[in-house]
Amino acid sequence: MIFDRNEQKSVVALLGAGSMGTAIVRRIAAGKKILLGDISEKALERVGDDLRRSGYDVETMVVNALQQDSVEAFAQKAAEMGPVMYFIDTAGASPNQANPEHIVDLDMVGTGYAVDAFGEVMAEGGAGLLISSQAAYMYPIPNDIELQLVNTPTAGLKDVPFIQEVAMQNSGFAYMIAKRMNHLQAQRAAATSWRKRRARINTISPGVIVTPLAYDEFNANGEGYQRMIDASAAQRTGTSDEIAEAAAFLLGEHARFITGTDLLIDGGVIAAIRTGEYQLG
Repeated sequence: MIFDRNEQKSVVALLGAGSMGTAIVRRIAAGKKILLGDISEKALERVGDDLRRSGYDVETMVVNALQQDSVEAFAQKAAEMGPVMYFIDTAGASPNQANPEHIVDLDMVGTGYAVDAFGEVMAEGGAGLLISSQAAYMYPIPNDIELQLVNTPTAGLKDVPFIQEVAMQNSGFAYMIAKRMNHLQAQRAAATSWRKRRARINTISPGVIVTPLAYDEFNANGEGYQRMIDASAAQRTGTSDEIAEAAAFLLGEHARFITGTDLLIDGGVIAAIRTGEYQLG
């Protein structure tokens, strides 16, 4: 049975088959082709089948987000499928899932590889979105260091002294700095490679969002997360569907004047920190 006879369909590329990325794809990808990339064949099979059974046109590809050539092959595959109008990157590891080096490699350098690769294939009018974190606001990086980082090619990021001396101290520092770097990567791309293709790119920084992977963090530091939730204005956790709603706006036609910026969606956690209502630690 042929569900969709349209042949000239735009492409949505999602790197990372988790619940947040899947929620975004469900929100924006009706009538489009989806290229789903992840390192786990099992996750690709499970999510791909679920999307197909919901009426979406899906292809899958095993991608190692740590490897530049694998990410570039993913971008090229997306371009072969049609005009790449949307790219979403949710690949990453949290502090209680990985050591500092792995977090820097995946959340910072790997994200940079993806931004660079899709900067070569995005269609005019296309839009990209990186999933960062509220943690990006928790460790202020000096302006001169940020300037150095934003002007360092992706392959050289790990060699910057600040990364070696600070980010590598522990997984928490690595995560906060990597997620702030996501903001800088989007800014750089918005002003350079993506601008040349007349495409936009932004970031979203979610707060405490309940996903299957988030339970690793809750199990490791449930008391700390509970204090964070209680100190927030929203007094609750967020959902992947709420992130998807915001993502649909940033990726859509009503946000065509928005590029190189971050949208913090944290229920008021960072506001609580900045006003002293909640203290990290």
